[in-house]
Amino acid sequence: MRLSRPGKKIVNILLVLAVTQVIGWGTVSLPAIVGRQVATDLGMDISAVFAGSSILYVVMGVCAPLLAKGFTRFGARRVMMAGAVLAAPGFVLLSVSTGPVLYFAAWVILGAAGSATLATAAYIMLNEVAGRNAKSAIGALMLMTGLSSSIFWPTTAFLSEMIGWRGVCLTYAAMMVLVCLPFYFFGLPRRTFPGEEALPTAMAAGPTTIAHKGTFALIVTAIALNAFVTFGFAAVLIELLQAEGLLTPQAIAFGSLLGVIQVCARGLDFVGGGRWDGITTGLVAGISLPVAMLLLMVGDGTYWTVAGFILLYGLGSGALAVSRATIPLVFYDKAEFAKATSRIALPLNLISAASPPILIGLLTQLGSHALLGLATLCSCGALLILFLLSRRRPSIEATVLQKA
Repeated sequence: MRLSRPGKKIVNILLVLAVTQVIGWGTVSLPAIVGRQVATDLGMDISAVFAGSSILYVVMGVCAPLLAKGFTRFGARRVMMAGAVLAAPGFVLLSVSTGPVLYFAAWVILGAAGSATLATAAYIMLNEVAGRNAKSAIGALMLMTGLSSSIFWPTTAFLSEMIGWRGVCLTYAAMMVLVCLPFYFFGLPRRTFPGEEALPTAMAAGPTTIAHKGTFALIVTAIALNAFVTFGFAAVLIELLQAEGLLTPQAIAFGSLLGVIQVCARGLDFVGGGRWDGITTGLVAGISLPVAMLLLMVGDGTYWTVAGFILLYGLGSGALAVSRATIPLVFYDKAEFAKATSRIALPLNLISAASPPILIGLLTQLGSHALLGLATLCSCGALLILFLLSRRRPSIEATVLQKA
């Protein structure tokens, strides 16, 4: 897919967001690699350690609606800069944790910072500067940021061997201030293109006139079910592969390949982005998830079944990440997209927060088949809802009349 001439002007912004999103998501994913070290050092249960990720998502979700006014009043650049500054003391506090209180407090700070910098913030930034090119811009961003786990999982594993998990946290705190903050300050526009002043008014208006309330509920449910699986697996994948019989280095190697495969899937969606909307992407990608789960369940941990699982799950989850971000574009215009995205963030992050402890609990208490069975049910449920949404697409004529 080719970017339009106005779209080419945001290449630098996309690069800035790509680097900072990779760093942002990669650094907060450290429990996936050092979770057992943290549990042993702090005398905590492994499920409690993974609950830190849950707190991150809950706080991100709670803060998202509160930050909506900040995004519209000050612009995404300033909000993201503030988030980078806030993230640094969060990692510092994590590095000096001696028990659950300081540990969880650190994740509260990181959650507030993440709400200002990760995912929703980046999409709002792109919506401000890209306008009608928002879908292609989001797809391009997710294409570049899909390597987050492939870069940071082995990086975290290497650093933890060299300087311990506390040293990793301090290193990531320095990255927030020395890398992300300058990127936001120098690389993002101080204010968006003309017409942005109309955004607060549009966002302050009532519910969208394009999508019915029932449709919004279906959108939220489909996104939440898929997020329950993909966000949860991002946290517990290494543990899951170890439960299937892989050694830790093998599990990390397979897990790192996942990011590459997810990028390939997002690349295919990006190339076909002019023809596929978020619902079509979700339907096609959603089929591969339950197939991947069933393959791992019946494969007895053999290398070829693990490889098949990583391939199918990587392709599906990679494309679904784009689908989650772009489904609202099917039903909402530019101003309403920002509003809908902020509203979706709360339930999305709450379900994402619940996923890691639920999945790690199932894995440790009942085994990998219980985890995979629940993931299969959620994936099938999301697929059904996406099919219902596909039948509610507004026609081109109806959308034009609504916007007139």
